[in-house]
Amino acid sequence: MYLGQRKVFIPKQKPVQSYTEEKVTLDPELEEALTSATDTELCDLAAILGMHNLISNAQFCDIMGSSNGVGNESFTNVVKGEKIVPVFDEPPNPTNVAETLERIKENDPHLTDVNLNNIKNIPIPTLKEFAKALETNTHVKHFSLAATRSNDPVAVAFADMLRVNNTLKSLNIESNFVTGVGMLALIDALKENETLMEIKVDNQRQQFGTPVEMEIARMLEENAKILKFGYHFTQQGPRTRAAAAITKNNDLVWRIGVKLTSSAFSSLQP
Repeated sequence: MYLGQRKVFIPKQKPVQSYTEEKVTLDPELEEALTSATDTELCDLAAILGMHNLISNAQFCDIMGSSNGVGNESFTNVVKGEKIVPVFDEPPNPTNVAETLERIKENDPHLTDVNLNNIKNIPIPTLKEFAKALETNTHVKHFSLAATRSNDPVAVAFADMLRVNNTLKSLNIESNFVTGVGMLALIDALKENETLMEIKVDNQRQQFGTPVEMEIARMLEENAKILKFGYHFTQQGPRTRAAAAITKNNDLVWRIGVKLTSSAFSSLQP
């Protein structure tokens, strides 16, 4: 087999680009000052301008040491980091679940605030018992069960409670597993409730969705008693309507307070 004469590969040479050094023209006074400056003065100028790559470490130490009154033997170029502030876990909730449930059932007049937050081992039937006990309780005003793994059956049980309870002022069910089904049950109950002033339902495992958020906004427009609603809306329309409703409710309370104050003041006049 004849392969023929092999051709030697000769790489192409790239043209060398030549750069013309740009001539910098300085003021006569600045040119004279730089020409007559000593090495120490030039190093000081480089340090001031932050051009540390133009000077050596020894020169940098000399400059920094001389400017701070520190000699070379005691100069240390050490960066001091910010002190880390430790963040400790929240202490466990000391609430005795069984004892608190019994006190609610007995309608203990000294029990007005119940906090079950972050107690994750409460069985679902027990949480539903709390809701059932609150139906006839006339003293508990604030009830919180955030981060207790509550789900839709628990939300439905508390919705049933809100239809008959006339004492509770604040309810917190944030950071749980309530879906749109449980939230709709709460919304329907709040249309009938006239005593609850604050409810927090934010940070659920699943988003409620636009239809549920629209129902929330409609409920807030109909219920003039709710002054605080803890939830971050995902849609602009329901968010705007809910904010306007909450503002209107708070303004109404303020107006009623002003009227009552004026009436009380007038009754004291001779």
